[in-house]
Amino acid sequence: MPPTKSHYKVVIIGTGPAGLTAGIYAGRANLAPLILEGSQPGGQLTTTTEVENFPGFTAGIQGPELIEVTRRQAERFGSEIAQETVTAVETDSRPFRIGFESGGSITADTVIVASGASAKYLGIEKPEMIGRGISACATCDGFFFKGRDVVVVGGGDTAMEEATFLTKFCSKVYLIHRRDEFRASKIMLQRAESNPKIEILKSTVVDEIIGTPETGVTAVLVTDLKTGEKRELMVKGYFAAIGHKPNTDLFKGKLDMNDVGYLKIEHPTTRTSVEGVFAAGDVADPIYRQAVSAAGEGCKAAIDAERWLATQGIH
Repeated sequence: MPPTKSHYKVVIIGTGPAGLTAGIYAGRANLAPLILEGSQPGGQLTTTTEVENFPGFTAGIQGPELIEVTRRQAERFGSEIAQETVTAVETDSRPFRIGFESGGSITADTVIVASGASAKYLGIEKPEMIGRGISACATCDGFFFKGRDVVVVGGGDTAMEEATFLTKFCSKVYLIHRRDEFRASKIMLQRAESNPKIEILKSTVVDEIIGTPETGVTAVLVTDLKTGEKRELMVKGYFAAIGHKPNTDLFKGKLDMNDVGYLKIEHPTTRTSVEGVFAAGDVADPIYRQAVSAAGEGCKAAIDAERWLATQGIH
């Protein structure tokens, strides 16, 4: 459904935990927000099978189901959700103008950017296997691999951190890097090297991930680039740890961001470099990237937007 109005007090870009929670709070403040779904409705949680670390669900909940119940909660309080993908946001004049892929546009007094981030993958991962043995978040999914052997791919601090974290649950962690040298900091590398559960395979690439959505990952085929030797690692999990890319390309040159693309906010608020524009969730969080922390930021962004609107005499 396209938007029903041409102007909104609050427009939220993104329907992950941050965007939907912002919708709940803005809706309860009688601001009648518009939430825009984008090209991946629900964000990264829609590719997650079991979520066990979100408060309130003692038996866990499926990622898509968590998004659906939060969506219904946002709608209950008056949020309007539109199936539109944003292609342009004009931030240099007020009200802000937001353009859509469909060709239409609307205006907004405030904008909450909650468009999330996308995990980087090597390109060999089957999309239907993500969340079924393939993951890009050890903190989210490590628990499901208790007593199993897994593979982590990457050479930076993220890879070292993920591999070390997984040793809390896994019997063995293969840390695979295509180069002979790691770009990780010395302390993180030393921590991984000294862990008896981690086997580091340098100058090695992953050729294939074996498995189906029904069986999960059953093995990973790798090649030693120096010797040409091929190995089959009998593992149950594959973790991509080559980083995340925040979905902020729309805001290049418009909002301050770091060299990777994460939006800069004025902590402890969610204010960006443009008055009336706020950011919540993974677009401004290179550290935690959790559903619960994103939801908390969505709450903060809605309250920040409500208070900013009040200073402008808009209620």
